[in-house]
Amino acid sequence: MPILRLAYSTQFLLALITIFLVWSQVGGQSHLDLMPWYLKLALGAGTAFGVVKATAASVSQEKPWGGATLKWLGIVLALLIGCGMASYYYHVYGENDQDDEGASQTSSRSILHPRARGPVVSRSGNQIA
Repeated sequence: MPILRLAYSTQFLLALITIFLVWSQVGGQSHLDLMPWYLKLALGAGTAFGVVKATAASVSQEKPWGGATLKWLGIVLALLIGCGMASYYYHVYGENDQDDEGASQTSSRSILHPRARGPVVSRSGNQIA
């Protein structure tokens, strides 16, 4: 029995590494960086725990695809959908510095010189925008 506990704990750690690696590749590392740590911890560790429980349920029964195994795989699938939804939320509503800089330059130019078509030049001869 101790060897089985060691195998499950190793599977948990490998699943945890794999989940965060795949999540950063599929969802984008920049979106993952914007999320709070407790959301990443809950979704990542919950998914890894669900994978281990699905494996334990599969090993404990005569048939590998029993009801308990399918229940835990459904929970894992729901948590993975939650990971995708969290990534999408931070993709849409997260901070994006590049878009803000471009918007502020164009809006300040239109406020200062609404009819200017070319580059705006100051009185000293320096180009403003």
